[in-house]
Amino acid sequence: MQSSADVNQRIARISAHIRSSNLQMEESSILRRANCRAKGGAPGFKVAILGAAGGIGQPLAMLMKMNPLVSVLHLYDVVNSPGVTADVSHMDTGAVVRGFLGQQQLESALTGMDLVVIPAGVPRKPGMTRDDLFKINAGIVKTLCEGIAKCCPHAIINLISNPVNSTVPIAAEVFKKAGTFDPKRLLGVTMLDVVRANTFVVCSANLVLLFLFSILAVGKF
Repeated sequence: MQSSADVNQRIARISAHIRSSNLQMEESSILRRANCRAKGGAPGFKVAILGAAGGIGQPLAMLMKMNPLVSVLHLYDVVNSPGVTADVSHMDTGAVVRGFLGQQQLESALTGMDLVVIPAGVPRKPGMTRDDLFKINAGIVKTLCEGIAKCCPHAIINLISNPVNSTVPIAAEVFKKAGTFDPKRLLGVTMLDVVRANTFVVCSANLVLLFLFSILAVGKF
């Protein structure tokens, strides 16, 4: 059984590692405000969200609209994007918001973008295996990445669509085929998994501490 000091030391090491990783990402980021100027617009990034009407896309669109580094925000989806666009555009920030609906408007949504975030796809439902999820989302990711390769080949891609460990390789192959692949510009977003892992570690550590305290309390009687 680990002592409370050992548990606290492990938690401190994990926290230090996470903070160090975040600092390194910020320092090495190739998205620099000084290097990005929206063509014909204010300084800032042109950002497209593909799947903006979904459960992840809607709050993500709101956060992007609030970000002072974003000057142009394109919201694309196959359904309901006009409503999301209207709601987000009412926020009193500087980013210009435009909505795009359906496959026929995908190229317009992507042209000239600096950053493309892809939360598109279906969520995992009860009884659905990861293979089932992959069969559906793989085709969606492939189509979107083909549009990216054509319209904004130098954009940075943040891929959220699950399963991320399978959709990222698909995106990479699409970009390789188009001759636009850059491993530094294709990123799989796994923050949800990181948050879950941190929570599990803390919960486990707290249980150990609770067990130790209970032993100490019993030992006093």
